[in-house]
Amino acid sequence: MLQDLISFILILAGFYIVGHLTRFLLGKYLIRLVKQNAIVTSILRGVTPAILLAFLITGFSVAFPYLPFVSPQIVRYVQVTCQVALILIATWIAVRIFGRILAFYSKERLAGLTPIFAKIGNLLIYIIALILILDSLGVDVTALVAGLGIAGIAVAFALQETLANFFAGVYIMTDRPIRIGDFIELENGQKGYVIDIGWRSTKIRELPNNVIVIPNSKLVGSILKNYYLPKKEMAVLVQVGVSYDSDLEKVEKVTIDVAKEVMKKVVGEIDFEPFIRYHTFGDFSINFTVILRVKEYVDQYLLVHEFIKALHRRYKEEGIEIPFPIQTVYLRGKTSA
Repeated sequence: MLQDLISFILILAGFYIVGHLTRFLLGKYLIRLVKQNAIVTSILRGVTPAILLAFLITGFSVAFPYLPFVSPQIVRYVQVTCQVALILIATWIAVRIFGRILAFYSKERLAGLTPIFAKIGNLLIYIIALILILDSLGVDVTALVAGLGIAGIAVAFALQETLANFFAGVYIMTDRPIRIGDFIELENGQKGYVIDIGWRSTKIRELPNNVIVIPNSKLVGSILKNYYLPKKEMAVLVQVGVSYDSDLEKVEKVTIDVAKEVMKKVVGEIDFEPFIRYHTFGDFSINFTVILRVKEYVDQYLLVHEFIKALHRRYKEEGIEIPFPIQTVYLRGKTSA
């Protein structure tokens, strides 16, 4: 009897010492070793407080049968209780680990969906914990698991469109073909700034200040142009035509001078030299393209506006003609016999 009591105390003390050492090693040395890995450090700090408690409960469960005058039925109740307590501790640890991982990886990409993922993940953890607890208590969980599977399939069919939008939103936030603040153009020609990416839809504000709401599944399945990728700066092309009598070298020099002045005035400092490219002998003019550059999409409207005014004024001063559409008809007279 005394020997059994000593065995109980020694087993309990042994588990306490091992648990205390494990917590000490995790809290002091292991965290220092992995301090450069922020997510591992965060997880270790989250689970360390529960280590000692888990060892104590396990030790008590192992040592309890050694107590004298304890019936097998009581031993069984105590061991089941300890098993349930360990499942609850494991659930608490799993929730903390999941929350820290989610918080770490969703700072930028999944910020809008973090609360939803947190609720779904925690719910799944709690369901698994409940099943394990019921199984520990001797409840047949086969029917429960099968029922949950059937219910999940039914919910998936009922919420098919909603789930499609949800996973499309997850794709948008992870792959990032568009981001909040980007200026995009849809395949139907609608343009605007992305102001919100939600779990169901994406909102785009047009330049007239209207808001377009697009289901995420349709947005992912469509072709769109992002004017902010790979960067905001973009080229602006302006088509111009001059008379066939013009000195093309002079036209090029004057046009580039005007382009530089207008870009400096409208856009400001930018590492780009405007240039022109002649490309067509038209019906009434020699046509060319002026290539300018702006810092972002909406800057082009003011730039083109000021450039056309300045170029028209300078061409007048330099005697360079921008011809009207004309057509010359030559008539060949008939001669009588």
